[in-house]
Amino acid sequence: MDAFKKGLLTKTPESLVYSFAGDFVGPIINSSAIKALYKNANSKQIQAIFEYEKTILNAYIEVANELSNIQNLKKVYTFKEGQVTTLTESITLSTRLFTTARADYLEVLQTQREALEAKIALVETKKDQLMANIHLYKFLGGGWN
Repeated sequence: MDAFKKGLLTKTPESLVYSFAGDFVGPIINSSAIKALYKNANSKQIQAIFEYEKTILNAYIEVANELSNIQNLKKVYTFKEGQVTTLTESITLSTRLFTTARADYLEVLQTQREALEAKIALVETKKDQLMANIHLYKFLGGGWN
């Protein structure tokens, strides 16, 4: 007798039995490989969740920091506005003192220089405010890299 019968390959009932037997026995033989693939896929899912949470947390921190920065710059700008107003008034006062000979011209020049420096600082603060708004827009997903 032949150990291998070619005729069984073409006969549907016998070939189906062998096919089903292979389908049932295959996973049992490869169970450790299937378990390893399952655990690997599970680990990748957990890693993706952690990466997503990390991204969300970093985005929240960036937005919160920039909002805080905007509030601080608003306070600084208000303070510097008052400083510029006061120094501009002091130019008028130092000029009056010079015209009445109670101050020399060097004091007038120093007062003007201080007022100019304060105005430059005010402009720099306004620039910082605008840049903070741009950064906030960018952190909220506004359009460019």
